[in-house]
Amino acid sequence: MTSSARRARPRLSGTNLERAADHNQRVTLHAIRVLGPLTRVELARITGLTGPAIANITKRLLQDGLIEEAGQRRGGRGQPPTALIVKRDACYSIGVNIDRDHITIVLVDFSGETLMRTTEDVDFALPGQVRALYRRSIKNMLRRADVDVAKVVGLGVAMPDDLGLVDLPGRPANYADWEQTDIAALFDEPFNLPVFVENDAAAAAMGEMQLGHGQSNNSFFYILLSSGLGGGLVIDGTYIRGADGRSGELGFMRAQGETGEQIQSLVSLSGLTRSLEAAGHSLADARSRTPEASVQHCIADWTERAAHQLTVPLDAVNCLINPAVVLLGGRLPTAQLDALAARTDALMRERAPQLPAVAPVARAALSEDAPAVGAAILPFSHFLLPKPGALWKAQGSADAEMDGIDA
Repeated sequence: MTSSARRARPRLSGTNLERAADHNQRVTLHAIRVLGPLTRVELARITGLTGPAIANITKRLLQDGLIEEAGQRRGGRGQPPTALIVKRDACYSIGVNIDRDHITIVLVDFSGETLMRTTEDVDFALPGQVRALYRRSIKNMLRRADVDVAKVVGLGVAMPDDLGLVDLPGRPANYADWEQTDIAALFDEPFNLPVFVENDAAAAAMGEMQLGHGQSNNSFFYILLSSGLGGGLVIDGTYIRGADGRSGELGFMRAQGETGEQIQSLVSLSGLTRSLEAAGHSLADARSRTPEASVQHCIADWTERAAHQLTVPLDAVNCLINPAVVLLGGRLPTAQLDALAARTDALMRERAPQLPAVAPVARAALSEDAPAVGAAILPFSHFLLPKPGALWKAQGSADAEMDGIDA
């Protein structure tokens, strides 16, 4: 597929069967949410639904308070069409990211904008610590954002697979308690909300699919750089889990060299921390707005080594999957993520003559809080948005039937 074809205006799959009205409503709402403001004519073109179907669906969405009118488009002949957007305050969701070095909680509105954020850097937080942070934070977050909990549709949790089992430096013995923890029970107070749990890299990839570069690239590989290293695979607008739900686990691949270590031993915040500490610095020094020259030198050295380590798994990703783009996100400062993405991209372009195709490497649109924001999208997806496999489809630009549209 050519690059121009990959960048063609996305369409949503829709069906005009009467029994699929709920599906069509979800597809239409998703189109407005991601691409709005859109007129009804544009919605018909994007979804492939008929004019009367779009007219009926948008009428229902307006009545339900999920979308609103955003003025009229001027410049054409005849009656100017009315543009539609999602109603940001139609509903809200809470996202929680639990990792081995931090806990992050976000409150997002229906457009995906983060309204409130609480984070706590803590090494190997136990379930009780996560529960305590949530319970003492969430009411204040809602109050400060002026959000009624009745409009919160649910809570999503993003966390690494085998959270308590992966052997990282400093892991306490009782951290294995996570493997027997009822995650939903951690968040049963002060509100009784539906809880959805997802792998952190998968949540980050799903968030990118809904709100980030996935809108223009319906096949991509997401690399999540956190305390470990994870990955998420999206093909044709669908997240691919694999037979055991463990696709994308590039962090477990063996690093180049004779040590036999996993790649995530270097390419992770844990690996960066060890490199900094060996030079007498800390991760906090690296996150400073103006790092000292010696800290910058240490970061640059780690970036070079990390980029080289990523080339081998990305060889496999390009050969086996052929994504449109590889997106890099995580808890590094934006400038450092940009530097790692740029250096990895340069190295992959050098390897291009030996590979059938090489996707560009770029920083993800959702970076630092990607797992938490992606987790917050989970309740929206469950209750209001299209099911997997019914999202963005790369199709031609043929117009849909426009008859009967009330512009």
